[in-house]
Amino acid sequence: MILHTSISDLTGIHSAVVTTGSFDGVHVGHKAIIRRINQIAKENHGESALVTFYPHPRKILYPEAEGKDLQMIYSQNEKISLLDQTGLDHLIIIPFTPEFSKTSSADFVNHILLEKIHAQVIVVGFNHYFGYQREGNYEYLHALSKVKNFRVEEIPEQEIQHETVSSTKIRKALHQGNIQRANAYLDHFYFIQGSLSEGNQNLATLGFDTYSVTIEEEDKLIPPEGVYAIRLITTNNSFRGMVNIIRSKGASTNTHYIEFNLFEKIDPQTVKDGKILFYKRIRDIKIFHSHLDLQMQLIADKAEVEELVY
Repeated sequence: MILHTSISDLTGIHSAVVTTGSFDGVHVGHKAIIRRINQIAKENHGESALVTFYPHPRKILYPEAEGKDLQMIYSQNEKISLLDQTGLDHLIIIPFTPEFSKTSSADFVNHILLEKIHAQVIVVGFNHYFGYQREGNYEYLHALSKVKNFRVEEIPEQEIQHETVSSTKIRKALHQGNIQRANAYLDHFYFIQGSLSEGNQNLATLGFDTYSVTIEEEDKLIPPEGVYAIRLITTNNSFRGMVNIIRSKGASTNTHYIEFNLFEKIDPQTVKDGKILFYKRIRDIKIFHSHLDLQMQLIADKAEVEELVY
């Protein structure tokens, strides 16, 4: 996948098959769209391209309303890493500025998708809107395609167990700690990636070596406080374990301390970063009145996690 962070230097993509949107979460519905543009591109000996935006448009359009507290399922780097696994040929990230937000749907299609990217096919998801004041949609594209000589397709809503999938539903599931439901919507394991370091050394005396992970972006959506079954993925290995999420005391922003224990020891001096996959929420956080109580709870947590098949 070739990453483009500007449209000014684009010279056109061969027989481009294009889709566009925020694609927060890269969930099962997003993947259906990407599979389709990859398929069309292959059939036509062309290239697939996804046009997305950073930051999320709502943060620019409604900074004091719905965009103010909007949390993203994935950071920008996490989203790029997910899209890199989909078989896309090109990922184009357009900086979403107040000026760009005034781009009309006609200008977006004509000057960016057609003139810059040379789109021959445009694929959109169900109920997709774009352009200034959300004036563009599938019907608009379909009418314009007759004049500008390109194809357009709309992908229907995707369902999981007869329930439609959306980023809003995924956020709700994650806020509730319902990891398994969120994972089903996503069609992959929710994860946090970042740099790793040594954690609470007091727990090492209880037989639990701990590590911490640094959150890449402040608006990254973090599940509620509690203990979760996880797997750490590094460059050359993977490790089962459990993670403890604690909201920092007195924090007025999205500040969390994320500490995890692995069932195998790693060297944080050589394992600098990784990806923590979330499988299941085990319990709420608790207050312990002795080291022995804490140790016994950690032993019970580990036993419960080890019984899971993952």
